[in-house]
Amino acid sequence: MRILSWIVFGLVAGVIAKWLLPGRDPQGCIVTVALGIAGGIVGGWIGTQMGLGTVQGFDIGSFFLAVGGTMILLYVHRMLVSRKR
Repeated sequence: MRILSWIVFGLVAGVIAKWLLPGRDPQGCIVTVALGIAGGIVGGWIGTQMGLGTVQGFDIGSFFLAVGGTMILLYVHRMLVSRKR
């Protein structure tokens, strides 16, 4: 059940990050979930390094860190994809 909740959390963070950073992305739901999960990890790490606390569960602070991390990864992903073209 734990991995399923992280996938759902990642999906929600990915969708919100794509909503906040609109653009043409040829990626599907799997990439959105993967970016959301990885963004949660990146956001949690950045938040811990900045002294914003630790990510201990699913709370509003963790959610904002996950969305922020996902936005960073989405931006990097778009830069890498646009270089290939």
